[in-house]
Amino acid sequence: MKLDLDTTADLPVFRQLALALQTKILSGELQPGARMPAETALASENGIHRSTVREAIRSLEQQGLLYREEGKRKLFVSRPDTEELSRRLVTPLVMNGVTFEEIWEAIRALDPVAAEAAANRRNADNLAALEDNISRTRAAMDDPDALVKLDIEFHELIALAANNRVIQSLRLPISDLFYPSFQTVMTSLNASERLLTAHEKILQAIKWGDADEAKAWMIKHINDFRKGYELASLDITDPAVFPKARQA
Repeated sequence: MKLDLDTTADLPVFRQLALALQTKILSGELQPGARMPAETALASENGIHRSTVREAIRSLEQQGLLYREEGKRKLFVSRPDTEELSRRLVTPLVMNGVTFEEIWEAIRALDPVAAEAAANRRNADNLAALEDNISRTRAAMDDPDALVKLDIEFHELIALAANNRVIQSLRLPISDLFYPSFQTVMTSLNASERLLTAHEKILQAIKWGDADEAKAWMIKHINDFRKGYELASLDITDPAVFPKARQA
């Protein structure tokens, strides 16, 4: 596979190679499942060192565009795992000092739209998953840690019911960043009944296909959480922390 590389350019050759291969993958010239040439062949055909090829391939593997079969050298084009790539956003956001206020604003913009879309696009499986979530929430009213996980699961299920892959991808890192702050609020305040009521109202509106009501209740739910955050005497401008508990 001969590629257009310029060894005299300022851009390192391994990056040029990675970009050239990425372009072929994203354009569809190289389809998921297609076998890639061996490192030695790529190096020989393009007049570059094998170590340069290896560095480019490592970069594409990290992006989820290439993979190797377990214990084998053969390299194949892959379709990136959206969930894994979405959650990689958490680390740079935390390291750049994103605040809870920014997270809350993102939730306030995203989740009402997700609830609205869910009311229009939900199916039987979505409704069954949400019903199960609420059933488990009712059984965990005295367990703040469980309620936090169930609430985040509820919002992720709403994103799934919206049947919008962009919303789903954006919701995952938001959930992870939201977890520590929400856990603090739920252990500080007795907000379980308000949480359950909001979830029930949202689900009811989704079941009825009432997009406006689903959106309105989601807005109430999100605004109510911000009030709880303030009642818990937490500073909304504090930076987010890495969600260790969420990963566990």
